[in-house]
Amino acid sequence: MRTTQALTITSGEYATESEVIRDGLRTLQARDAAVEKWLREEVVKSYDECEADATLGVPAEQVMARIRSQYRKRTTAE
Repeated sequence: MRTTQALTITSGEYATESEVIRDGLRTLQARDAAVEKWLREEVVKSYDECEADATLGVPAEQVMARIRSQYRKRTTAE
């Protein structure tokens, strides 16, 4: 990490290591906020829709059968 900090300071992008760290933390906070918003607005809605209408989901047995089939194809093709 020190190398990255030193490079960004040397290049003039930042004046100090503190600026590098602060900017990194702000970036992480923005990303976390975007993920939280996506979870609340999109994922919860989709989950609720699937729970309300069983035809939207795929049975676990069907999913596992497909995974096993794809696994067999890959391992026997080698």
